[in-house]
Amino acid sequence: MTLDQFKRSLNETLPPENLSICLLSLWHDGKEDWISAHDLVDSLTNTDAAHVHAYLHRKEGDLSNANYWYRRAGQKMPTYELQKEWEELVQLFL
Repeated sequence: MTLDQFKRSLNETLPPENLSICLLSLWHDGKEDWISAHDLVDSLTNTDAAHVHAYLHRKEGDLSNANYWYRRAGQKMPTYELQKEWEELVQLFL
């Protein structure tokens, strides 16, 4: 699957089959369902999930919580737009 295919899937009611938890979370976020996106990664401890979790809190505007999760993911908080980060994360996990 490509980034463009992933983006087109946001027009569907259900996500594509066999997405990882991180991609599923990003799919829900892409559909403006932050709560479902967050619920999917909230209790996970691996660095990939922490990276998505960080992005979600950055999007929410809770920057101190986002910084915590970026550190857990071994990343620094980006200074560029959220849409670019979302696309980078999708590409990372595809």
